[in-house]
Amino acid sequence: MRRKAVVLLSGGLDSAVALYYARKRGYECYCLIFDYGQRHKKELILARKISEASGSKLKIIRLNLPWKGSSLLDRTKGLPQNRTIREIKKGIPPTYVPARNTIFLSIASSFAEAIGAHDIFIGAHFEDSSGYPDCRKEYLEAFQRVIKIGTRAGLENRLRVRYPLISKTKKEIIELGNALGVPFQSTWSCYKGAAEPCMKCDSCILRAKGFKEAGIKDPLLIGR
Repeated sequence: MRRKAVVLLSGGLDSAVALYYARKRGYECYCLIFDYGQRHKKELILARKISEASGSKLKIIRLNLPWKGSSLLDRTKGLPQNRTIREIKKGIPPTYVPARNTIFLSIASSFAEAIGAHDIFIGAHFEDSSGYPDCRKEYLEAFQRVIKIGTRAGLENRLRVRYPLISKTKKEIIELGNALGVPFQSTWSCYKGAAEPCMKCDSCILRAKGFKEAGIKDPLLIGR
């Protein structure tokens, strides 16, 4: 019987690579997709597509965060655009959703215990950790301690958080994803849900930089 893993899947590039990384290592993957009131539903559609393409099971969790607190949840708040890499890496951006990964990982921990999964995969990585406090290695190590002392599976050493991309740059993540056969054409990084990436928001800029440094053409930009 294959070992089970819960994978936090957003429809973005990083979580897709984390999913394919887990699949490559023989895990039977259960994807958790969160519909939490984000600005657009495109990433949800693509997350489902990625999950199905990988042969994984999926579960969509619907949440309501009525207090907003992020430009990803509140359309009246602007998205940062046309920032330099230095500016992007400085401070916590308005796209930060308060305690989002704490909420997601808590639900993933409960789900994992219920289905007998031993591992939770999250695509958090080095470049995001400069702006988002809940993408840092220190945070993930701390959450592992929460699991260890606050869950039955943790007390019995049967549940761990895995973050295989944490020390990688976007370039390295794209190279890994390319080697694993990740369908980049089905991933979405832009904070807007338009027909094409805006190429102005922080996420688009970091994605473009990663593909350029990896020497790989982003399939979302073919013809542009």
